[in-house]
Amino acid sequence: MELIVSKVNGVATLKFNRPEVYNSFNQKMAFDFQKALDDCEKDETIRCIIITGEGKAFCAGQDLAEATDPNGPELKSIVREHYNPIIIRLRKIEKPIIAAVNGVAAGAGANIALACDIVLAKESASFIQAFSKIGLIPDSGGTFMLPRLVGFQKASALMMTGEKVMALEAAAMNMIHKAIPDEEFEQKVKELSENLAQMPTFGLGLTKRALNESLSNNLSQQLAVEEKLQTEAGQSHDFNEGTAAFLEKRKPVFKGR
Repeated sequence: MELIVSKVNGVATLKFNRPEVYNSFNQKMAFDFQKALDDCEKDETIRCIIITGEGKAFCAGQDLAEATDPNGPELKSIVREHYNPIIIRLRKIEKPIIAAVNGVAAGAGANIALACDIVLAKESASFIQAFSKIGLIPDSGGTFMLPRLVGFQKASALMMTGEKVMALEAAAMNMIHKAIPDEEFEQKVKELSENLAQMPTFGLGLTKRALNESLSNNLSQQLAVEEKLQTEAGQSHDFNEGTAAFLEKRKPVFKGR
């Protein structure tokens, strides 16, 4: 089983499960991951998604044994059919997605993490744009996301040198949200995911949509997006519940709609 899926208290955890090869992707894991993301998007009981890895690694990117197998998929197909659809799903699903980086995140694995909404990492974890080591370019949205997170010059250097970035440094340069002491990691991920799952996730989904659109809009266009989405949020159950709970001085019960 290349992917372990569990669902508890409104939170789905998708765990890469090829620890013997540092959770590197083969075709089956890529397709299983896509399907699991689709299932989480459709499941109204799921309000937050965690992506993590089994064992010592988060994900080491593409399994090079498959990529170099004469009978395996071509590199073009791997990018087009495996990774591009994954990144589109991570950005399109209007539910908060946490990358819980438990170990090394390299190549496509690093960029899959960076495409998530919130990245938490163990202090012992690391991020590596490993593509240059084997003569490839960063894919899986890396050339889009990383410059926007850390700036053009830093992204260029990290991609060209393949330098390892430890989690504390990644947090300091705004590549990720937080680096967490290893012994506290699982509890902190659990707390954040359960908190997000109880929040007004309809509005969080619209926030994600607005952030996506901001990447290509000018100010006037983005103000129009905000007006449209704010109107939609104001018609939601969660807005009505939130305002009623505030006026009644009670804890709100959000439903994500």
